[in-house]
Amino acid sequence: MMKWIRKHIELKWGVLFVFVVTLTVGLISARMKSESEENELTPVFLHETEEEVWMPRAPLTDDVRSSLSFVIDSLCRITDPAHSLDSFLEELHRLASGRDTTIQIVHLGDSHVQAGFYSGEAMRLLQRTFGNAGRGWIAPYKLARDNEPTDYFITSSKVRNWSVGRCTRRTSDCAWGPGGIGIQADVSGVDFTISIAPNNGAGYEFNQVILYRNEGTLPMLPVGEDERVETVWAKAPYSPGVMVDTFKLPTKSGELQLYTAAQGRLTPASLSSIRNCYYGFVLTNGQPGILYHSIGQNGAMFVNYTNEEYIRQLSLLDPSLLIVTLGTNETFGANFSTSEFLLQVDCFVRLVKAYLPFTALVLSTPAESYRSVRGRRGKRSYKRNENIDLAARAIKEYAWREGVACFDLYGMTGGANSCEQWLASDHLGRDRIHFNVAGYQEQGKLLYKALLRSELDYRKRMSL
Repeated sequence: MMKWIRKHIELKWGVLFVFVVTLTVGLISARMKSESEENELTPVFLHETEEEVWMPRAPLTDDVRSSLSFVIDSLCRITDPAHSLDSFLEELHRLASGRDTTIQIVHLGDSHVQAGFYSGEAMRLLQRTFGNAGRGWIAPYKLARDNEPTDYFITSSKVRNWSVGRCTRRTSDCAWGPGGIGIQADVSGVDFTISIAPNNGAGYEFNQVILYRNEGTLPMLPVGEDERVETVWAKAPYSPGVMVDTFKLPTKSGELQLYTAAQGRLTPASLSSIRNCYYGFVLTNGQPGILYHSIGQNGAMFVNYTNEEYIRQLSLLDPSLLIVTLGTNETFGANFSTSEFLLQVDCFVRLVKAYLPFTALVLSTPAESYRSVRGRRGKRSYKRNENIDLAARAIKEYAWREGVACFDLYGMTGGANSCEQWLASDHLGRDRIHFNVAGYQEQGKLLYKALLRSELDYRKRMSL
């Protein structure tokens, strides 16, 4: 009996010992995990007067959710088996860890990008997480009689009729630059007012403006020749035919007025040869973070950007990452050919690799769209653009084969017949090709989420 009692007591104490050890290990593990997470830094901006400061916060989390049930979250990733994005992701990690640096991203595309709602949403989310370094590239779309993003204005009081150059035209009235666009005035007196839209452009005040102009174009000065604005004119082209001037403001501002310089020193003979051609501006604020350059042209295709001179101009923006959103317009051609399309994609990629060797590249598949069809009595109807399926598959296969990162927007937005769901949820435009503001913002969230997941995966893979 005593033996049984002693054995029973020993068993109870043994169970208690195991319980205590397990509990202790669990508490230590939890504490270590907590300390590890606290040591990871992500940027958050606290407004103290007008300065932005870095503070340690919780690690980055994948907390962006789509409001659309048909979006396939499991596909919301950037496929990159060759780890071609590692250099960019390392920069992103350093920035998230508090490094005082600026990362430049170029988002190149067609009308889906030109409007600025898709790329703009991705830009704002990335800057919210990693820091806002400025508005980035802005182009004179309105002066070229075209639609432009709603968060800035570029106006001119002296010139109403501009000659326009676009990368999408076989012949242009003037040269076009890094933004795929150019405007030209054959007069000496040119002025610009660059301003941030009070509401839509909140948070994009700037203290530096970089002007991109043609080599034969008169330089510009701030109105009133404000001595507080430091003006640095380019002495030679930075790229074939492109001059880059810089205007540094003493404090952040939402507006800058410029006018052409040296007007009084021009002779009648020289006036007759004036060709003032301007490409666009870059707005920065001097803060660390993301500088996101959104460059889009209505109707653009891969072939429109597949130009050695243009890619060399694009290198002026020094992008760490180039996101390419193209392919929709090719699929509306009467004789769409997958092999010909892939040849265009390949030519473009090879130029990028040649002239932007340190730039990470992401190819995006196009979202589904519909074709407009006229019936016997002229009644309009819509049917699926089946060529989109072919283009999306071709881009994915090409990216996998060539070791290029791919963002499968086609798949994650629902794939085949998804347009019906986007339309039913009031996220698609009437033409069944373009999305409305809400639709593009949803796509911007997907792009941001995929990039963030890549950064999180990179940290896990590198044990950072």
